[in-house]
Amino acid sequence: MALDGTRETVKMALDTLRTNKLRSALTILGIVIGVMTVIVISSVVTGLNDSVSDLVESLGSNVLFVFRFPVFANRPTTEMLTRKQLTYDDAMAIATLPHVVAVAPILQYVDHSAPGGVGSTAIRANGRSMQSTQLEGDTPDAEAVNNMTLLDGRFFNSNDQERANDVVVLGVDTADELFGVHDAVGKEVVVGGITFTVVGVVEKRRTAFGGGKNAEDNKAYFPITTFHKLHPEVLDYWITLKYDDQKYIGLVQDEVTELLRRRRRVKNEAADNFAVFGTDSLTRLWSQITGGLFMLLFALSSVALMVGGVGVMNIMLVSVTERTREIGIRKAIGATKRTILTQFTLEAITLCAVGGVIGVLVGSAIGFGLHWVLPSVVSVFWVALAFASACGIGLIFGIYPAWKAASLNPIEALRYE
Repeated sequence: MALDGTRETVKMALDTLRTNKLRSALTILGIVIGVMTVIVISSVVTGLNDSVSDLVESLGSNVLFVFRFPVFANRPTTEMLTRKQLTYDDAMAIATLPHVVAVAPILQYVDHSAPGGVGSTAIRANGRSMQSTQLEGDTPDAEAVNNMTLLDGRFFNSNDQERANDVVVLGVDTADELFGVHDAVGKEVVVGGITFTVVGVVEKRRTAFGGGKNAEDNKAYFPITTFHKLHPEVLDYWITLKYDDQKYIGLVQDEVTELLRRRRRVKNEAADNFAVFGTDSLTRLWSQITGGLFMLLFALSSVALMVGGVGVMNIMLVSVTERTREIGIRKAIGATKRTILTQFTLEAITLCAVGGVIGVLVGSAIGFGLHWVLPSVVSVFWVALAFASACGIGLIFGIYPAWKAASLNPIEALRYE
């Protein structure tokens, strides 16, 4: 009997929707927008979180970075920018620590006059030119430390570094633009007026945001001694190190910190004039960014759902007024206050549920469509939460109209015209 009553109530609610199509559509529009907003934003955030996690995993959990100031933090201060630069000898000293298995000191050419500060040197070959290529000086250990996978050829070796050989390893986009991905090895390129032989091509690097070009794929890697011939003025080393076991992360950080404080003659009472950080710094920074994005999510969706809720309350109050005589007849033949209250509450929930279903369909479609542009992943949890929120709005904003209907005096209701 209860199931039949519920079915009848839902049927009456749907009849109300069909009778006043335009009014009902405008009423549930806020619910549709709110549910759609929750699903779309949560899909993008979930997809980006998964991509960042994959990127951090590709960097390695047993990797630490050392630079003269934190890079995954706030804008560096003047004091940070004027700190003494790290040196190649600092990197070699770190390599002697017990748990360190490989160290890669890195030099990068940065053109501060270019937008974003990227190296804007063009690489020319085969009658073509690749613009905005980042030039990087590395040691042979960089291949292992940075988890590089070669698509073709080899990485430069210790002999190349000792002799400062004119060899270069290209990123996949650079190689593809100049020669074609699989035709670059053995060819010659011109950088800064010097001719270099291509010995390898690095496979496409992972990116946190999917789609489009990755700046890491437009790079030219040189032995660090060769890089000095191109840009002897660049001496600001970035040091990446790999250690043997994740459980030693605290010990390795302490050992690196103690070593560098001693080498850089930092006084006991003074703070570090360098930064040692791991991939968890990137994760924390991203969590802060997505935390703000989730606040925006809740603000936008809450406003839309509240507007939808007010619209539902309005249409339900109008419905109570229009059906006053019907309510009086039902009460006269034995309908209880509880029955009327349940009927109108379920009608409000049904209105919001219809809006929720439409919002879920539209939001999921947009979420799946965004996958071609952004790493978007539609989450079942957020879909369920958005739909439940829509039904909850129907319950909250439908209670007052239902109570008003249930409280009508049957005699006065029967007299209503």
